Formats: sequence, C-alpha cells, structure tokens
Amino acid sequence: IQSGAIGDVTDVHVWVGKAWGITKQTGEESAPPDTLNWDIWLGAAPERPYVAGRYHPAQWRRYWDFGAGTLGDMGCHYMDLPFWALKLRHPIFCEAEGAEVHPDMAPTGLTVRYKFPARGDMVACNLTWHDGDRIPREVAGERVPANGVMFIGTEGKMFADYGRYRLFPSDRFSDFEPPEKSIPKSIGHHQEWIKACKDGSPTTCNFDYSGALTESVLLGTVAYRTGKPLEWDAKNLTAANNKAADALISKEYRAGWEVE
Repeated sequence: IQSGAIGDVTDVHVWVGKAWGITKQTGEESAPPDTLNWDIWLGAAPERPYVAGRYHPAQWRRYWDFGAGTLGDMGCHYMDLPFWALKLRHPIFCEAEGAEVHPDMAPTGLTVRYKFPARGDMVACNLTWHDGDRIPREVAGERVPANGVMFIGTEGKMFADYGRYRLFPSDRFSDFEPPEKSIPKSIGHHQEWIKACKDGSPTTCNFDYSGALTESVLLGTVAYRTGKPLEWDAKNLTAANNKAADALISKEYRAGWEVE
C-alpha cells in the first residue's frame, strides 16, 4: 500500500463474520461459584446479580457494561491493517447502523462508516466496518471470504488478511514484484513488553499507536448507541454535534471503584 502499487487509497472496507451480539438474555439468578469473586469481577460496572451462563465463559463481550460487541472485540485486530498501512489516526466523522439499539446488549450485526482526513502525502480516506450478519459477500466487485480488508485505490484494489494478499485487477498485477519487507518481525507480545520495561524501547503497537486505534473502534459503538453521527474532535474528546455521546465517552464508576 505504501509503495503506491494501487495508487491513492480513498476507501477501505473491513469485515469480520464473527457475531458477538445477542437478542435475548437467558439464565436465572443464582449464587456465584466458590471460585469466582463476583464483586471483583464486576469491577467498575453497576452491581447486578450473578446469572449462570449469561456472562461466562466469554459471553461478557455481548454486553455494553463489559464489552463492545464484535466491533470492540475484533475491530482492533482487523482495522489494524489499514491503520498501519495508511497511517490513520483519528477520524473526523463516524456513523453507524444496525438493529434497534438495546440499552444492555450489543447487536448481532453492525455497519460503521468513518472519515479520516489527509495525512502527509496520503489523501483523505473513508473506512467502512461490517460485522456479524451485515458482512458483505462482495466488495468493489470482488467475491470475498468471511473476514478481511479491501483497499480501494485510484490504480487498483488489494484484498488482505493476516496470511495473504491479492491485487486486482489480476491481469494488471500478474508481474507485480512486492517491495522489500520493512516491518521488523515481532519478538512476541510478552517479550516486547519485558524489553520495553528493561530498556525503554517502544513496543510494536505502543500506546501512541494503539490508543488512537482503540479510540476509533469505540467511536463506532458510540455512534450506534446514540443513533446519531459523530463529528469527532479528538483533541477535546467530544462530538460537538452529538451531546448524547458524552455519557458514553466517559462514565460513572461504581462506588469503591472510582478513578482518582
């Protein structure tokens, strides 16, 4: 992408077929198992009774108080590709659509549209996220698998995931020679963290990078839950056109779990 093989990238589609959403709560209140300290597990979230099978194992991702649906679970994994390749930071606009908003539960499918401004010699770019029952079967005229990223440029298109890439139109790129690899191979999450603690060197996905990525991902859930687009002011962490977003951008912590 950065070599300019497909020209200026103006649009990106990112999709994940996983569906960390829910339409109906199940289970009955019961005492938590002896191996679980329910109060500590709840942490800053509002107090509620334990319900066997509702949040464990892994099901907490489906609930706003603990997770952020499929977008919150998988967005940082798959949007990482365009964020890195296109040097994205903070969107200036975000809107989302899905099923009717539930106050507690994430949807089974979501579509989110972001607009990013120009960056250096890179033009402004639109990024569209799709998940769950709203994933596309075809993007920009090309059949696609259940998960992936499609970069759309002025001179071509590129599909990619974490194990492969393919350039379109195929005949135009039949003799394409990729540039030399420029990203150092990671020594592993844990080893990077330990090395950073010892010598102060930055990790591959340090907070400066991952913070902006995570912020962008979560803005999609805010736009969906408020039902209104966000004109995002990253410097002040606010959307001037959507005051309802303030209640979701920050929140009150349960007594005893306040941040001081």
